[in-house]
Amino acid sequence: MSNRALTLRNTVFSSVGIYTEYALGMLAAIMIARHLGPEFYGVYGLFMWFVSVGMVITNSGITTGVIKFVAELRGSGQDELIVPVVRRLRRVQRMHMLAAVGIGVVLYFSMGSRFPIPIKRLEFVLLLGAMVMRASYMFNIAVAKGFEAFDATAKVALVAAPLNLAMVVIAMLMKGDIFLFVVVYAVSSVVFLAVSHVQAQRVMAMLPKLGALPAALVQRMRRHLRIVSATVVISFLIASDVEILFLNMYDSARSAGYFKVAYQLASGIILLVPGVFGALLLPMMAKALSQGQAVAGRRFAMVTSYLVLLAVPVVTFGVCFAGPVIALLYGSSYAAAAPVFALLIFSGGVGTATQGASSLLISADRQQTILILTIIFGLMKVILDVVLIRHFGLYGAVAAILSGTLIGSTAYVAIGVRVGGTGLQWGRLLRIILSGLGAAMVALPVLGLHLLPLWTLLLGGVLVSVTYLCLTLVLGCWSEDDIGQLQGLHLRFAGGHPRMLGQFLGWAGARAARHP
Repeated sequence: MSNRALTLRNTVFSSVGIYTEYALGMLAAIMIARHLGPEFYGVYGLFMWFVSVGMVITNSGITTGVIKFVAELRGSGQDELIVPVVRRLRRVQRMHMLAAVGIGVVLYFSMGSRFPIPIKRLEFVLLLGAMVMRASYMFNIAVAKGFEAFDATAKVALVAAPLNLAMVVIAMLMKGDIFLFVVVYAVSSVVFLAVSHVQAQRVMAMLPKLGALPAALVQRMRRHLRIVSATVVISFLIASDVEILFLNMYDSARSAGYFKVAYQLASGIILLVPGVFGALLLPMMAKALSQGQAVAGRRFAMVTSYLVLLAVPVVTFGVCFAGPVIALLYGSSYAAAAPVFALLIFSGGVGTATQGASSLLISADRQQTILILTIIFGLMKVILDVVLIRHFGLYGAVAAILSGTLIGSTAYVAIGVRVGGTGLQWGRLLRIILSGLGAAMVALPVLGLHLLPLWTLLLGGVLVSVTYLCLTLVLGCWSEDDIGQLQGLHLRFAGGHPRMLGQFLGWAGARAARHP
């Protein structure tokens, strides 16, 4: 199987897994948000943030280490070392897990009364159990990704995500409060862990069980974990939705609820579309580097252009139609979240472009560079969070995120260019952005028709999609191979009809061949 065919296969399976888990998870989150209302959803979001902190401490650097080292060993034909590596990393994860549980218990009993919103003891136990199970589930998924077994991730999502959604619906019908939704989260964590464990065991079933790890490999693993663990924990605490904590402390739970829905929706949409390909990047870059710096550099430039190509139409649609999106999904009570969503989806689109750079740096063992950048930009963002949220509330949080994203993304891409030794495809990137602006100009007049939110989004989505596709083909944003894939899909699923579309793709392919 060729690299392009393998990448396409993995993208399909990754798409199924990510779309199912995040789409159904997003639907469940929307239902919970509508049921609880902005103020109580802000409290629920704070509980979920505490769980996320524990998961990050538990898996800090470990899951990326699993993907990186398993992919490397597969690429170099050292399959006998994979099981020992996974076992060693799992032992490290358990040590981190004990530390996370211990920190959580100490903080709860020593500072629980100082939290902006009190957590009941049973709620704390359930959240702690969910954290342990979700962290283990993420480790199992990392094992599958290291093997590029993205069918395993799809199977997990197809089983666990619908069950989670069904439990949320039942809790709503029971008119449940925050506590009942915490119970649902804990029970769904059991399902995710069980199914992922079966899939992880399947991909490793035929591998040798014994093997001594070379001292050099052990040293590299220790260095990766030492540096990346610190990077992941620090970056999460200062670069994630920590704004929910600060908004609860310095503004209000209602503002935290607005921010939570906007941040979660923007992040989920970015993950659903350009993030699908992003799931393949770390193993792809690790294998590319094993073939030489020049190969990795070219792949980095190609990947960055491809991620921007996928992200621009999503950002265009989100920014233009933020109001109808929030109105349709969350209702009028969350109207204040619409401009926040528009700004955050733009921020997410900018961050998408750095996924190739961060994967390249991790694969090239430049974790120390990432750690330094994370600390510098993270501290800056936390200071901005505290100062701006205290003075400007909700929009102070947005300003802090945008500042951190723009500065951080610029730095990561610049260093990625230097490490890869290959410049970005600036002409192609500019043409992609122009295509997005053109699509926005065509679609924006739909807002003036004052249609119902659903019809506004349907009409606007069609205009953005069709206009953007045509402009990117006319302006030469697709490579000859990309257009070849589109022609294949057109023939396979539409039988070559309409004929005009086939002729248009043929013209675009010939143009791309003349001007690669």
